[in-house]
Amino acid sequence: MARDFDVDRRTYLATVGAAGVAGLAGCPGDGGNGNDDDTGTDDGTGTPDDGGPSGEDVIRLATAGDFPPFATLEEGALVGVDVDLAETVVERAGYEIGTWADIRFEALVQELNADQFDLVAAAMSTSLGREEEVAFSAPYYETDQAVLVRSSGEQPADESDLEGLFVGAQAATTSEAEVERLIEEEVLTEDDYRPFVDFTNAVEALSDETLDAVVADLTVGEAVTDGVDLEVAFIIETGEEYALAMRTDDDRLEDVDAALSEMMDDGTFEELVAEYLGENGETGQNNETNGSNQTTENNETNGNNQSTEINE
Repeated sequence: MARDFDVDRRTYLATVGAAGVAGLAGCPGDGGNGNDDDTGTDDGTGTPDDGGPSGEDVIRLATAGDFPPFATLEEGALVGVDVDLAETVVERAGYEIGTWADIRFEALVQELNADQFDLVAAAMSTSLGREEEVAFSAPYYETDQAVLVRSSGEQPADESDLEGLFVGAQAATTSEAEVERLIEEEVLTEDDYRPFVDFTNAVEALSDETLDAVVADLTVGEAVTDGVDLEVAFIIETGEEYALAMRTDDDRLEDVDAALSEMMDDGTFEELVAEYLGENGETGQNNETNGSNQTTENNETNGNNQSTEINE
């Protein structure tokens, strides 16, 4: 049985959305972290400066905690598929788990390469040119894009039905790349598109009827529509793959990859995914959705999300 993340949308936004809003005020390296939480950081990057463990035997971790079921905040703690995956991989690879940083998704690559942390586990797709900036592990999850709508609102059956609607997506993600493709194909116009720094803000705008639709990763879309007046209208097949990211000069990636491969082979990863997604969530290819269940093919793949900071 999958974990039940969000009883209702407002509870979800109170838990995660507040963290996302806080992250908007503090850009990496701007000298302010954008929130008043006692996170053990004060440099605006989500990087621990509290004298935590460091050195070659320690791997410092980072994610974007606004993307259930892969990473989200529950009672001030990071939980999710990526959180459990990263910690298990680090330990199996023979390293010590360092501090966690939780920052905006769009800043993860920049701050990784600035040596603010060592490994990113954030449902990050191996596309959008990221492979030229970081070293990726072997992929561990595959998903598609989904178009989310209000159950009581517009009901598009395919991409052509999005014409004239206000559509949102999280900036710097594969979801945004799909919207940009629709603009290039003249299904949408620039004026139809509303980019959001945080995924939760896009979901809230959809629920509040500011938007007609939101493009999001399928697995995450299914998670946030569960039990609320939102549903997946149709799927855009992209077949994008998530992987862990490290700096290109970090030789520890070989050990991380070996540990990840071991988890995939011995069933540990399957068990982890089942905890958060249910027994049918192993591959991320779940085509049973709450909406019209229409599927659109798109062979271009792209990537993913988010904000704030927390240390354990």
